[in-house]
Amino acid sequence: MRNGTALASGSGCHRQPGSAGGKPRFSSETSFPAVLLLIATLVLGGCAKVPLFKKPDAELPAAWKDAPAQGQVATGERWWSIYGDAALDRLIDEGLANNPDLAIAAERIEEARAQLRITDAELLPAVDARLQGDRSRSSERSSFPLPPGVPLERSNYRGAFNVSYELDLFGRLRGASQAARADLLATAAARHTVRNSLVNQIVQSYYSLLALDRQIAVTERTIDVRTRDIGLQRKRLEAGLISDFALRQLEADVSIVRAQLPVLQQRRTAEEIALARLVGRTPRAIVEDPIAMTADGGQQPAVVVPEGLPSDLLLRRPDIVEAEQRLAAANARVAVARASLFPRIALTGFLGSESGQLGDLFSGPALIWQLAFGLTQPIFQGGRLRGEIDVVQARERQALANYQKTLQTAFGEVREALSAQTRTRESYAAENERVNALAETLRLARIRFENGLSSQLDVLDAERNLLQAELSRIDALRANRAAVSNIVRALGGGWTGLGPQAP
Repeated sequence: MRNGTALASGSGCHRQPGSAGGKPRFSSETSFPAVLLLIATLVLGGCAKVPLFKKPDAELPAAWKDAPAQGQVATGERWWSIYGDAALDRLIDEGLANNPDLAIAAERIEEARAQLRITDAELLPAVDARLQGDRSRSSERSSFPLPPGVPLERSNYRGAFNVSYELDLFGRLRGASQAARADLLATAAARHTVRNSLVNQIVQSYYSLLALDRQIAVTERTIDVRTRDIGLQRKRLEAGLISDFALRQLEADVSIVRAQLPVLQQRRTAEEIALARLVGRTPRAIVEDPIAMTADGGQQPAVVVPEGLPSDLLLRRPDIVEAEQRLAAANARVAVARASLFPRIALTGFLGSESGQLGDLFSGPALIWQLAFGLTQPIFQGGRLRGEIDVVQARERQALANYQKTLQTAFGEVREALSAQTRTRESYAAENERVNALAETLRLARIRFENGLSSQLDVLDAERNLLQAELSRIDALRANRAAVSNIVRALGGGWTGLGPQAP
């Protein structure tokens, strides 16, 4: 057991009467059992090694399903450039620099790195220096009076270097070091998970805000057009060309559209606040500064195809790497717990000087030293050590189950994202055709109404359908842009990977 104080010397050697010069001589009766114990300890230590972690086997698909035949690979630190939107680029850079969740994740890496240094330090000898001085007085009336000539008041000065070192024969310290290193790798991977999630949220929030702006613009334009139509229809009512019933229907239809506008405006305010918080803006900026956006929102992103085989996902997705490293850390802690059943061997000693006079402290006769060997073997702990082993083994099984669950989630998300990318592009194309067809329908309905071939209701229905189609087309484009971001996040895009080395 590592400690900073010297252990007292044992009885491994003693003086034999009549020995030449009075020098100590080792006794075979006392040294032989100690040698046997040391040999047995070394043999057991050679058998107790920290097992190497082996990644669990997983049944993976041979190829991606629902993957497009052609497309673009979106990887690298700035994969979002596929949108071609400079305003989005600036917002993401702002979020990566200021988001508090990302800052917390970065500091957790520093904490794990410091913890690794602390754990690795246990593998090295501990050396410290100590200097002390004291002055004391003994009682003249004590039950144990001092011998004649010994002064009642005495001074004592001592300086020494203390050394302590634990022999890691059974892998306790090495296992703890491996666990701390795996924790560091897991923490670094967790930061990449936060980073990927942050970029994905900024992209989706940005295009949701842009879609709401467009929906508000379409709704306001529709209200303006129908308000002008109401003015014209009132004149037609005064001329007796239409009935009061038709005018009231037109006014009710305009009121329905006006009722949609405040809902859209409220959603836009909430979305703008959420985006400002994602990019890490100050409270004053959240209230006062608007979000700058590109008017056209950039281009429609290209089709994204997965890079490599499905097995590559195990290396590219940071949450999978994190779960794997958590499992490795749990596996190493099982070895640490098992090592607690074996002896712990400590080597301690000190070298210094001690004197009753400060001026003689560093003289030759004041030299003191000590070497000590200590062995601690648990004998009876009431089942505590076995219980600790059961605890870490249960945690290892939990980590294994979490790793398998993470694999299931990851591959499910990739398949869902690939399918969503294809379906949202198809939906946007269909909505675009629908808007074009309904725009032509409205044009023809107005011509027929002006020529008395159809009623005002036909024009209202055509306008209502076109408004809904335009709103749906805007939302379909937003969904397609979000699907592209989701597939990049699901594939672990933007993550360069750490491999087997600690950051």
